[in-house]
Amino acid sequence: MLNRPFIVWLLVAIQALCGAYFLWEIAASILGLPTLPLRWQTRELVQIGASLGLILGAFLGVVLAREATRAGTRAETARRLTSGRFTEVVAEYFRRFDLTPAETDVAWLLLKGMAIGEIADLRATRLGTVKAQCSSIYRKSGVSGKSQFISQIVEDLLL
Repeated sequence: MLNRPFIVWLLVAIQALCGAYFLWEIAASILGLPTLPLRWQTRELVQIGASLGLILGAFLGVVLAREATRAGTRAETARRLTSGRFTEVVAEYFRRFDLTPAETDVAWLLLKGMAIGEIADLRATRLGTVKAQCSSIYRKSGVSGKSQFISQIVEDLLL
């Protein structure tokens, strides 16, 4: 199986050859220089291949740009986490789930490892209210329980 850097460099080489071919054809036409001595069928195939090479290169450029953007986002998150801004990063994470202020408070307490009964006592609310808030948090974040919720946060923010 071919590795990714090899494919990238192969496409770059194909693009360079395609660009050189097209430039030579244009320069030869403008300056009256001889073009490559190819039969018209071969010339058409070369032009089709060159065009496909350029299109594949453009597609690869988009894919690599998207990956670079994702990597940059992950690096920025890691930098912020290591610079002591963990609370801010997690708060932004909770905002993505569109949690209410009460749900955000409960989510923080869940993240700290507190049990539902402890959260109810600390917030001076009923156990049923905290259970409903936890269910809402889990639903909004796409998980089924506390351990998955914490695992998702760790995985999304730290990995």
